[in-house]
Amino acid sequence: MPQNRYVMLSGYNSWANERIYNAAAKLSADEYRADRGAFFKSMHGTLNHILVADRIWMKRFTGQGEAPAKLDAILHEELASLRAARDREDARISAYIGQLTEAELAANFSYITIVNPKTVTQPLAPALDHFFNHQTHHRGQAHAILTGLKGRDFAPSLDLILYQRETGAGGVVSG
Repeated sequence: MPQNRYVMLSGYNSWANERIYNAAAKLSADEYRADRGAFFKSMHGTLNHILVADRIWMKRFTGQGEAPAKLDAILHEELASLRAARDREDARISAYIGQLTEAELAANFSYITIVNPKTVTQPLAPALDHFFNHQTHHRGQAHAILTGLKGRDFAPSLDLILYQRETGAGGVVSG
């Protein structure tokens, strides 16, 4: 059942975000804001971008909430308020995913792109695949920032299989 996959991915998303935010909270202010050459420069810019993109997609999916107009918008200047907003958005994502039906996953929806605005119509399921993959992509950049700043032992493992082993998600049982 495809919906189970999205429930697992929304759980993984929350789990991975918590791990990244826990590590980010251990950085100095200078380290947190240092331009490390990532798409959105710093840990601060990267974490804000993930929240920005999630809000844009959730507005597209649900028609509710605020959708920033710029992909590099800084929604929160301080890590504590950014983390609180991240926690709320993860709960919102999980609630939305948990109520989806197979018919809704297969149904088309339309949205307008941010860069070079145009209307796109597609089934919901592939858009959700992109949504979760996008989060993973930029968390990978956050992970690289952590590794570059503090070394491999500092950055937490974000492996999906580790999440599955720890939680039993996806039917994975660790013995």
